[in-house]
Amino acid sequence: MWTPTPNPSPQGGGENHEHRMTRLSTATRNKLKTVSTATVATALFKRGLRIQCIQNVHPLGPDQPTMVGEAFTMRYIPAREDLNTIEVFRDRGHPQRKAVEECPPGAVLVMDSRKDARAASAGAILVSRLQQRGVAGVVTDGGFRDSAEIARLGIPAFHQRPSAPTNLTHHHAIEINGPIACGDAPVFPGDVILGDSDGVIVIPADIADEIADETFEMTAFEDFVAEQVAQGRSILGLYPATDPQTPADFAAWRAKNGR
Repeated sequence: MWTPTPNPSPQGGGENHEHRMTRLSTATRNKLKTVSTATVATALFKRGLRIQCIQNVHPLGPDQPTMVGEAFTMRYIPAREDLNTIEVFRDRGHPQRKAVEECPPGAVLVMDSRKDARAASAGAILVSRLQQRGVAGVVTDGGFRDSAEIARLGIPAFHQRPSAPTNLTHHHAIEINGPIACGDAPVFPGDVILGDSDGVIVIPADIADEIADETFEMTAFEDFVAEQVAQGRSILGLYPATDPQTPADFAAWRAKNGR
């Protein structure tokens, strides 16, 4: 779990943030890369977790890879004109700039933009810097500028829609590495973020391993079911597996396919 260091100053105040995290194991990361947000949503629903999907965000690139990584967060509040002049970017402690330079490799930068896409949360230069630093992806519930350029970069990126204006017109970066809301989903630093063509979902950090294990198994069964349906089999008794023959057929399929 992340240990967030609150930063109450409007521009970051140049304070040092010690970003500590429980590293996502290679095994868990690799398993999650093979499953879908839909399957994870079902596994979370079984545990009573219903609002883990970040609403109304879409991948910028149609062929971008599945995104998996721990959440590193940044929060915007509404801009105030006297604090949001273009000169603020000269401050090396500006929270947006710090987030880009401090988001750990393998993590996902998740931005709370209050679902406001009237101004960009970031642009291609900052996203390119994240990519060069080995960050696993970037998410905002607002919009990105330079969206076509970001799509060409190949780094997984998700937003609501393109937005040309600078973030300074509507967004004031206030904090990094604290709890946020992104697209109506609660995101705590260190939660595991999974993104694919269907969207983005948040997996609480303390159950990430068990969700990965369960959904890896669920995916194998769903692949078996899809193959059976394509061959003309009824879903009744197959999905869910209420027919006693279904588990036996699945076991044989797994043995044959090495799953």
